[in-house]
Amino acid sequence: MKTIFKIAKTELRDLFYSPIAWLILIIFTFQTGMLFAGTISEIVGYQSMGSVGANRTLGIFGGERGLFVAVQSYLYLYIPLLTMGLMSRELGSGSIKLLYSSPITNAQIILGKYCAMLAYGLVLIGVLLVYAIYGICTIENVDIPVILAGLLGCYLLLCAYVAVGLFMSSLTSYQIVAAVGTLAILAVLTYVKGMWQAVPFVREITYWFGMTGRSDNFMIGMICSEDVLYFVVVVMLFLLMTIIRLQGRRQKVGFVRSLGKYVGVWGLAVVLAYVSSRPVFKYYYDATHTKMNTLTPNSQAIINELDGGLTITTYVNILDKNNWVGFPKNYNDDVRRFEQYTRFKPEIKMKYVLYYDTVKNDYLERAYPGMSYEEKAKKVIEREELNPRKILNPEQIRARIDLRSTEGNRTVRLLERESGERTFLRLYDDHMIYPSESEITAALKRMVMTLPTIGFLSGHGERETDRPGDRNYCMFTHLPMMRQALVNQGFDYKDVTLEEEIPAEINILVIAEMREAMTEAEKENFDKYVARGGNLVIIGEPGRQEVMSPVLEPFGVKLVDGFLIQPEKPKDPEQEKLDNANLGPFAGFIAPKQPIDLIVSQPTPEAEELSFAFRYMRPNYVVVMPTAAGLEYTTDKGFDVIPLFMSDSTCWNELENTDIVDQEVVCNPKVGEVQKSYPLALALTRKMGAREQKVIILGDADCLSDGELTSNRNPLWAANYVIIQGGFFWLSDGEVPIDVRRPGAIDRRLLVSDTGVEVLNYALLGGFPGLLLCLALFIWLRRRGR
Repeated sequence: MKTIFKIAKTELRDLFYSPIAWLILIIFTFQTGMLFAGTISEIVGYQSMGSVGANRTLGIFGGERGLFVAVQSYLYLYIPLLTMGLMSRELGSGSIKLLYSSPITNAQIILGKYCAMLAYGLVLIGVLLVYAIYGICTIENVDIPVILAGLLGCYLLLCAYVAVGLFMSSLTSYQIVAAVGTLAILAVLTYVKGMWQAVPFVREITYWFGMTGRSDNFMIGMICSEDVLYFVVVVMLFLLMTIIRLQGRRQKVGFVRSLGKYVGVWGLAVVLAYVSSRPVFKYYYDATHTKMNTLTPNSQAIINELDGGLTITTYVNILDKNNWVGFPKNYNDDVRRFEQYTRFKPEIKMKYVLYYDTVKNDYLERAYPGMSYEEKAKKVIEREELNPRKILNPEQIRARIDLRSTEGNRTVRLLERESGERTFLRLYDDHMIYPSESEITAALKRMVMTLPTIGFLSGHGERETDRPGDRNYCMFTHLPMMRQALVNQGFDYKDVTLEEEIPAEINILVIAEMREAMTEAEKENFDKYVARGGNLVIIGEPGRQEVMSPVLEPFGVKLVDGFLIQPEKPKDPEQEKLDNANLGPFAGFIAPKQPIDLIVSQPTPEAEELSFAFRYMRPNYVVVMPTAAGLEYTTDKGFDVIPLFMSDSTCWNELENTDIVDQEVVCNPKVGEVQKSYPLALALTRKMGAREQKVIILGDADCLSDGELTSNRNPLWAANYVIIQGGFFWLSDGEVPIDVRRPGAIDRRLLVSDTGVEVLNYALLGGFPGLLLCLALFIWLRRRGR
């Protein structure tokens, strides 16, 4: 160790006597200081405008665009300049012969030089540590472990770069060649991740050796044993190859013997790579305060109940627009999407079945017009370089599993337990596409316990659930590509009638806009369901007051006559001028007017206490109800009543006019029109023995229809699906949708003023680099004086 230390000390001294080390340090300091100061300035600017942030620690240092993320993106540019002369200089000047003639082993030479570079790396990390200390002092409730995890990721990445650079420096006496070679090797390690992904075993190895994204987990506060071991293996691999190279020069070892050593080193690295990538051997530490990289406790509880094996089979229709999920080149990336689950259940197996069959894909229709599905499949196979022998045709896939009726032959995952339970996990037609923790856990929960079954009443002209249509509830209930659909959130549903008593398995009964009254026998069966404490969702609609009255009467609720009008609010001319002035080139732009019978509302404070989903609508999202009826209620039926949504106080119940487009509509109290704030949705509860009966009543049936859920209400941010999520979470006693909330972030504010930002800019862009420059000049002058 003493010899290694002496070599490292000598190398480090020579390094700091050279201008290149100081130049890199000063440039690194200036560049990182500019990034850090810019981030702080931006956040302080937002705070001065009243913005309240979250996860400030992660936003400043990690995440997607924090300081450490930027550092790792250009760190590779500095290292070749530092390492290009480590061995090349010795080889070019002939001083390597002095080392050969001294009683120093090859390993001591390499480790000494490597340790010197590690020490220089600590200097660079020390610069980042200065910013970290500033963040610790200025971020309210700073998340220190996140900062430390990011620093560790940067340093491990630097260590790997140095090992590569040292190896390349040992191959040539030309420093420029060594620098370029280092960049070339780093490029190979970047792109090897996507090579030979169609070969099962080989793709595991090439994907593991890919350096791209290896330190990303550290940047988000997650430390995984596989990532740490990756850097250790890469460092050891290139150091051992450097030692072998030096032995070959020093002892004139034959080519075959050297090649055998290289193969042995690579073989060991491959074994370690494969073993460390197995889920059962992975260990994790989530450094974030909110444990944002870890499954929530509710999801972990479901995983713990999944005894035995679990297989996730992805059926990939290569003609579907989401076909890339199961292509061999994307296999490893897709497996990583379930890493949070394999962390707690390593025995999860992933399988992929590729096939082609009839499916709606407008892109392929435009790309290959007039072709049959078989001809399109051949084109896709050729374009994606797939193995045609592994693609099932329609007859073969239908013999294995028929996905036409329920899934429309879309790409879908089938989850199967060893004990036989199975369920689908889908991809969705939204910007996320992939299922989130809520949908995945809901699917798993479906396989370990009986979840609530929702009955949709039929037989009286109610909204239909079995086919799409603007008026119907297909998206609400079971449309596969709709993330918020009940079947994708863990519910089962079925149509029921009142010809017989409601089955005991029905936990929630939905009555959506009856058009015909119940018969006496049906009313009796309905009353029995209410008497047994069954939960309900009763959805009314203007014009159905008479039919719905007998259904609502037992709850002390009635639909107000007429339909609600929400008049356009008059604008302040001065404020309008100011708004236009701020619009710049968009001045004079007029947003489309909303119909005056479109009621816009946000959840009441009581609703936010009732279900967490309603709380997330503040401050931007709203619920819109086209042509709604107001609600009136009493509390003499034994129910506690909570208004969920209320109309504006300027609304009134229109009784006179049905044509509100071509004529002016005003409130006329003489005919019974009343201007006030009307309840739009109510939640009712009462004790029924040991449990609580729950009822939700809505004054508009269109707000949950297929037509409204697909409407664009620009510039309003409509989120009617929250009624589904929030309402049914409450009705199911919190069973589903899965509650995946995490503790709120506590590092929400930066304790820096505008003056502090100005001082920081001067310090980081002038003072800190200037101090290093003065130190470099002092050492240079002192050395010259000797």
